[in-house]
Amino acid sequence: MSKKSAQQAVEATDKLFAGFDLSQPDLPKSIEKAALGSGGYPYAEKLKREKYEKQLYELQIELLKLQSHVKKTGSRLVVVFEGRDSAGKGGCILRFTEHLNPRQARVVALAKPTDGERGQWYFQRYVAHMPTRGEIALFDRSWYNRAGVERVMAFADQDQVADFLREAPEFEAMLVRDGIHLKKIYLDIGREMQIKRFHSRRHDPLKQWKLSDIDLIAISKWDDYTRAQQEMAPRRFKWVA
Repeated sequence: MSKKSAQQAVEATDKLFAGFDLSQPDLPKSIEKAALGSGGYPYAEKLKREKYEKQLYELQIELLKLQSHVKKTGSRLVVVFEGRDSAGKGGCILRFTEHLNPRQARVVALAKPTDGERGQWYFQRYVAHMPTRGEIALFDRSWYNRAGVERVMAFADQDQVADFLREAPEFEAMLVRDGIHLKKIYLDIGREMQIKRFHSRRHDPLKQWKLSDIDLIAISKWDDYTRAQQEMAPRRFKWVA
């Protein structure tokens, strides 16, 4: 795509979302139609449920084998899930842990830092949740908040972000040298699909707890999040669109 065509696509997308109110009960058909293929998603149709369940079953068996190996060998495994709001981090983690033994596999989903934690070394509160021998820890967001949400929302200044981008590889190298197996997955999503999922959360009483004030602000900061992810993610994550 040429630079001019890319700019035209951006302008068309901005026009599509201009004036759209998430509280409207009906999602615009143009957004609904564009959602699945947005963000460069490579498939024209959703995977059939039967095929999905079969593949999921086979993969979950492999995860149980992995957990058995981790327990038997006394290994420590950390899996970090990052990505845009509503990209599917929580759902992905749920499928990962659905049949694992919860005694040796736990999810770490930290709330915003307390006043005391804000006075600590930035990585300190994450260190407390590292697994012991035979355990798996799955982080629903992680220390990369500093390069993502905190950066875009101005919760961290430029110097703090620069320090993080310099120190994160050193921190992770320390974990790996200590014997932790560290895997990082970045989940991406298209703009139209994000709006569709936010709209669903807004109107489904069972999902409303998933829609935060930060999510609502994120709608208008799509480009800021894109710039942040382009700087922090490609060199550090297994990318999943």
